[in-house]
Amino acid sequence: MHRVGLLISDHFQVLGLSTLSIFEFANQVAGEPFYDCTVYSERGGSVKSSYGFAVDSQPIAANMDIDSWLVAGVLTPLELPASPGIVDFLRVNAPRARRVAGICTGAFVLGQAGLLSERRATTHWVHAQSLKALHPTTRVEEDRIFIIDEHVWTSAGLTAGLDMTLGMVEKDLGAEVARTVAHLLVMHHRRSGGQTQHSEMLMLSPRSDRLQSALEYARNNLSKALTIEDIADAVHVSARQLSRLFRSETGKSPAKAIEGLRLENARLLIEQSKLSMEVIARESGFRDRRHMREVFIRGYGIPPQSLRTGKA
Repeated sequence: MHRVGLLISDHFQVLGLSTLSIFEFANQVAGEPFYDCTVYSERGGSVKSSYGFAVDSQPIAANMDIDSWLVAGVLTPLELPASPGIVDFLRVNAPRARRVAGICTGAFVLGQAGLLSERRATTHWVHAQSLKALHPTTRVEEDRIFIIDEHVWTSAGLTAGLDMTLGMVEKDLGAEVARTVAHLLVMHHRRSGGQTQHSEMLMLSPRSDRLQSALEYARNNLSKALTIEDIADAVHVSARQLSRLFRSETGKSPAKAIEGLRLENARLLIEQSKLSMEVIARESGFRDRRHMREVFIRGYGIPPQSLRTGKA
């Protein structure tokens, strides 16, 4: 039995509770109670959430036998730092656990406990600069879904906590169980830790259904040449009308918007697969590897290979 403790405090972020659903469904898929989850707080009893309703909890105690600690965050971590009792508890008990994880701004609590010193970590992008300022020895990577640094895990904004806990299930029970859990929870897919917090589709922010459909068509056909006429035909408008929609709703020409989708697709394939650069360039719709490199440097300021070697 793998014991999971979700550590909450007053005004904890409600969505932090949803991470326990990952373990609940993992038990169902595994066909046995592999995970045993309990909600803890400093003193136990009723703990008020960020939305106002309360959740019952068990009190923490010295030398607890927990395999995985999940630390929920709060909406305003600078205004609501962790209590000295929570900080002291984590300093002693986190090293004894198999892993400890900060959900969203739970990273601030781990930082207070000294658990992020000289480590890589992430948190919600809104709070990333504050985490850097408070803990200068922490290598904060503000554009990551979740990060694993030895036994310390941290996740970005709240739904990224689901991806992080799915990552735990994958390590514990295998990729097939994690995929099945994601499917049962109607998650689009399990995002890897290296995936960016920002989506090109979200950044383009299409307002009309017609442009949304056009961008979806483009994203699903990136390996093709994709002229404006092809996309216009697919969504049943004229090329001139579609070009106007692109500029009015995204501020970009169709070519620039599609280039952004190609770049994002290539980056994700580089980070999440072992495909060659030639195959990735072809699958993302670039003329060849050299063309992809040129666009990559123009868009991201680094060559694509650096995402695998760690060297720009």
